[in-house]
Amino acid sequence: MDKNKGILNISISIVFKLVLLIANILVRRFLIKYIGNEINGLNSLYISVLDFLSVAELGVGSAITFCMYKPIVDGDNDKVSSLYRLFTKLYLIIGAIILVGGCAVMPALPYLAKDYQNVDANLYLTFGLMLASVVLSYTFSSKTSLINAYKNNYITTTISSGGLLLQCVLQIVVLILTGSFVWFLVCRIIAVVLQWVVTEIITKFKYKDIVRNKQQVDAETKKEVTKNVKAAFMHKIGSMLVNTADSIIISTFIGIVVLGKYSNYTTIMSAMSGVLVLCFTPLTSVIGHMCVSEDKMQVTKYLNFFHTFNFILGMVFFLGYYAVIDNLITLFFGTDLELAKSISLVITLNYFIQFMRQATLLFRDATGTFYNDRWKPIVEGLLNIGLSILFVFVFPEEYNVVGVIVATVITNIFICHIVEPHVLYKYGLQSSAKSYYIKNYIYLTLFAASLIALHFAMISSDNQWIELFANGGISLAFSIVISVFVILCNKDFRYYMKGILRRFTKRKKEPPINND
Repeated sequence: MDKNKGILNISISIVFKLVLLIANILVRRFLIKYIGNEINGLNSLYISVLDFLSVAELGVGSAITFCMYKPIVDGDNDKVSSLYRLFTKLYLIIGAIILVGGCAVMPALPYLAKDYQNVDANLYLTFGLMLASVVLSYTFSSKTSLINAYKNNYITTTISSGGLLLQCVLQIVVLILTGSFVWFLVCRIIAVVLQWVVTEIITKFKYKDIVRNKQQVDAETKKEVTKNVKAAFMHKIGSMLVNTADSIIISTFIGIVVLGKYSNYTTIMSAMSGVLVLCFTPLTSVIGHMCVSEDKMQVTKYLNFFHTFNFILGMVFFLGYYAVIDNLITLFFGTDLELAKSISLVITLNYFIQFMRQATLLFRDATGTFYNDRWKPIVEGLLNIGLSILFVFVFPEEYNVVGVIVATVITNIFICHIVEPHVLYKYGLQSSAKSYYIKNYIYLTLFAASLIALHFAMISSDNQWIELFANGGISLAFSIVISVFVILCNKDFRYYMKGILRRFTKRKKEPPINND
């Protein structure tokens, strides 16, 4: 495995994600301060609706990079070029589908945004601006996938993150100077156009032979690509239905004011999860190359290592999130925007359960086994939507948001955590997933027990800062004790960690090369 490229991809991704975490919190703070929580809720609804429409793209990126791994390893530039041309056409078609879908959704916006009459904004104009920014991103998506397929995720991360940082700066300036939601959304379009220009320049300079080559994809390859794209599309549709439907259901049945408060919690959670996921996703192309060249036993050992690493990261950060989130909401956004503690508890549990799939998803995308469980997401998505709507009415009014999230927890535990490991082990690793299941459900139980124990161990104080640091310290103590226990019980994890530390220490001790 190309460890140097993997470490570079992860390092760049994490640095930018942390900076963007701070920038996004500042943008949301200014949005609430200068325009109001209602507009904040409306903005969250738009994002959820467009994520829903982006189902046309779901899975294409994974399928594209997977299809390119083997020809890149083999040095077959003609095939890489033909795939690139095919994917360029695919992305343009996807952009057109999302544009048409967005226009079709516009008449339904007043029904999706409950209590929208209290918002001083033109629903159709503002949604149209956000739709335009999303559609424009597909004009250069094939070039982004090409760069990632060559294991250069750090380049695309730098471009996208730089564009998003510029967007955040422009949005804060616009909010302060104009207080206009329209110009706030125009900033998104400006940022996307700049990312497009930079991506075009770098691709033509770094991969000009691939871009200029006019090879056409052969019938057999086209058939294989179509199969993978369809499978990946079906596989990831469940993730979209699960995560996006929650916000739309809350907006439709409960209201955009509650969605605005809920989105403050999930924005911080999503930003934190996004940073943690970057310990995995930038390695997809690196592990994809490894899967082509190494035996299944070695690949399985790496999966086991990443699974335990997945758990340790989750213990530290998700327990920490629950311990300090209410204080952060008060400090960042105001005292009247907190949700009930029961909601923050189920948000934490839900996101941890989803996060614990990262190791499996990383190796699934790298091995291309998303075809074999292509029907799973359809069941997952439909069950989640059905349960979410049911629980809105079944749960007491003060707990209906909890009901929506509980539906997501149920679908993740009883569908995703069962089907995905089975398919990966059976078709990608050609072995039994029994040991994985045992360890995985032990990890989930440990976290749930730790979360409940933390809830009763936390202290309250009139000083927000004292409460934040005290509860943060308590959560850290909990996570360290559990993580040390897991490491002591996991011989293979200790072995790989020692190997990584030895390589790191060796590099630090190596004297610099004298070129004189």
